[in-house]
Amino acid sequence: MELLKVRDADALSAQAFEHVKARLLEKPDLVLGLATGSTPIGLYQRLVQAYRNGEISFARARSVNLDEYVGLPPNHDQSYAYFMRYHLFDHIDMPEDAHDIPNGMARDLEAECARYEAQIKRLGGVDLQILGIGTNGHIGFNEPGTPFDSRTHVTTLTEETRQANARFFNTPEDVPKQAITMGLATIMESREIILLASGKSKQEAIRRLFQKEVSTDLPASILTQHPRVTVIVDEEAGALLP
Repeated sequence: MELLKVRDADALSAQAFEHVKARLLEKPDLVLGLATGSTPIGLYQRLVQAYRNGEISFARARSVNLDEYVGLPPNHDQSYAYFMRYHLFDHIDMPEDAHDIPNGMARDLEAECARYEAQIKRLGGVDLQILGIGTNGHIGFNEPGTPFDSRTHVTTLTEETRQANARFFNTPEDVPKQAITMGLATIMESREIILLASGKSKQEAIRRLFQKEVSTDLPASILTQHPRVTVIVDEEAGALLP
């Protein structure tokens, strides 16, 4: 697991962008695993600008997203489908049918999980997975206690996670209680992983990650077992590291 420490959130976004750009230029049909939340927004802004400048193209690329809330339609402004369109998909040349996000409105959620897992396999797996990390160490919506052999599944969000996400909703009660998420085993099958962490709230999770004690109490700790992971942190997120 490689660690890159940078000055601030802007430098973190720039570093992540250079990494993704290099992989996309190497492999134009790259399969990207994408994340939501505030941390990757700067990365997506840079990818959009690079596309507009003619530096990169997504015409042959494919993407799958880590997760989606259960019960939010794709046009809801807090759904992750909406987030991805707003920050990335509506501004690049990736075909409409080339990006996939779990359907949190599916009548049969278990069938939707199976469909999504099968779709990732049809794509040949994820080449480059972007991850954030929760304050409790979750990746995707794999909360503490999630088995390491988990596949795409429906999960119940902890109160800590719901409170962390409440700032995006009108009231804390509006935050969904469940989500569909790629499982930890699914994430670990990605050929390469970049984990991004920014801000003081991520200090403890990052500190625990680099203790390298592998435990389901810290879902992200499974990443220490992956052969190709780059962790990019800004000064605040990495403040507790040696």
